[in-house]
Amino acid sequence: MFGLLFTVLVREKILAQDRLIIGGASGFWGEAPHATGQLLTFEGLDFLVYDYLAEITMSIMARARMKDPSLGYAVDFVTDAMAGNLAAIAAKGVRVLSNAGGVNPGACADALCKVIEKAGLDLKVAVVTGDDLIDQAADFAHCKEMFDGSPFPQPNMIASINAYLGAFPIAAALDVGADIVITGRCADSALALAAAIHHFGWTHRDFGLLAAGSLAGHLLECGPQSTGGNFTDWEKVGNLAEIGYPVAMVDPDGSIIITKPPGTSGIVSPASVGEQMLYEIGDPQSYHLPDVIADFSHTSVSQLTESSVQISGTRGRPPSGRLKVSVTFMDGFRAGLVFQFNGRDARGKAQAFADAGLERSRRMLAATGAADFDDVCIEFFGGISAGARHEEISMKAAVRHRDARAVGLFLKELVGTALATPPGLHFFTGGGRARPSPVVRLFSMLIDANDVPVAVSLNGMDIGYDAAPTALVEDHAAEPPFLPEAIVAGQSLAIRDLEDLAWARSGDKGNDANIGVIARDPAYLPWIWRSLGVEAIALAFAPNFKGPIDRFYLPGIHGMNIVLHAVLGGGGVMSLLNDAQGKAFAQTLLSLPVELPETLLSNDRKGNC
Repeated sequence: MFGLLFTVLVREKILAQDRLIIGGASGFWGEAPHATGQLLTFEGLDFLVYDYLAEITMSIMARARMKDPSLGYAVDFVTDAMAGNLAAIAAKGVRVLSNAGGVNPGACADALCKVIEKAGLDLKVAVVTGDDLIDQAADFAHCKEMFDGSPFPQPNMIASINAYLGAFPIAAALDVGADIVITGRCADSALALAAAIHHFGWTHRDFGLLAAGSLAGHLLECGPQSTGGNFTDWEKVGNLAEIGYPVAMVDPDGSIIITKPPGTSGIVSPASVGEQMLYEIGDPQSYHLPDVIADFSHTSVSQLTESSVQISGTRGRPPSGRLKVSVTFMDGFRAGLVFQFNGRDARGKAQAFADAGLERSRRMLAATGAADFDDVCIEFFGGISAGARHEEISMKAAVRHRDARAVGLFLKELVGTALATPPGLHFFTGGGRARPSPVVRLFSMLIDANDVPVAVSLNGMDIGYDAAPTALVEDHAAEPPFLPEAIVAGQSLAIRDLEDLAWARSGDKGNDANIGVIARDPAYLPWIWRSLGVEAIALAFAPNFKGPIDRFYLPGIHGMNIVLHAVLGGGGVMSLLNDAQGKAFAQTLLSLPVELPETLLSNDRKGNC
């Protein structure tokens, strides 16, 4: 017994000495600037990773570069995250990895090097390039959109073409001594995975380890969403102003601990981390990344201490050998306005107002021989206010058209209808008039990874990076896990809202949305699955829902993932929907009724819901 205990203690000591500690300091372009200083207080911190890029962000950066060739990157990475913290970063020996380069990583590195020089510091900056394929646009003319089969956009409309790079070029930059690595488009999780590859010496064929490192990156890539941000039970998080940013402690065997800096608010639990694990994924058995296909279906998350969880069971398979490429292109213009109405039948009054403005606009378009609007979206929000007997709602009306003048006409006619409207119209007047804005649309495709010319430079000098050849692989996932059946016969059934029985979070991937659901008690899951059938889900998201629905079972966390295809009106900056990224879809789902046996709602289970 003593020998076994000694062996365990020695193993834990070795792991602790070799443990890699990574802080997730940014989840999007616009993230709170205080995260860097907070994470630098965490003892033993090795790396800080900053994720700035979403598909919408790439289109915004592409537009910025079109106006000014020196822009197109996350400027506040340099001015906010780095400028005030470089001395501490250098003193503590913390290394920094970021995709802040956007569509112009060289310009980002140049700006950062000037700040480093001004501070009198000796920090080496590496840049990973090759993701930008804009000069190869003509080579892709034959490609079809990977989701809807549409043709490749016209070259004169294209704003950007970027491949999702993997972790090994970033790790190569670390191997030659880089203190800070800046990339353009890469897989969000590749930043943390690169730190693990460099630290532990993982190879291209360590698929289980690469999948585990990718999951660590996925749990860090959205900042405090692993530590209580956007959490279903948000009341338990504490002071949101003091929420802790996530820290991943990775061991050589791929086991992961997620925690947060001491003294911060927030919550780190299987539920909060599980919500983030399911965030913005499709099939959890086949999460395709540049370096590995990860399988999260049997991943388990268990409470380790009050503010940390242990994660294990992630599986991996060889990557497909293909890289996803995102093309953004100009596709017309859009604009919208938000108005408020109150009083009797406020929704009917708002609808009449929007209809009148739309009718006037269409009449004028027809008179000039112009085409009708490509898309029109009218949405209503609100209802009866607390303590009031009358209705209060907000109404958003938006249109999309190939011609900016047509969009401007709609804005003018809608405002011009204000004096002819039913009573109760009011709105905030301090923001200035809305104007047509360009629609930058997303086109996604797959290309052979060997066709992407990846390069790595350190302090402006090319290091001669040579990517390992990648074979094209047709993936064959394992059989889906078997879901235990809900036995209805002989059961006395009750109805509860889903939120009483589960946690949930939603997000977007292009024009698709996903909703991850985790049962508060494993015994609830068969009943949740039974009640959340395809028809019930489709009805909940009508009338916007247009595509098929996929459902996936994850026994490791007693959860399910729901993917709604073609539900976001095109997604990103193309969509006219108020929730163009599906961020609030989970809240809609959580209100749905679930039928389950009354015996599962006995006193010994009530604490779980």
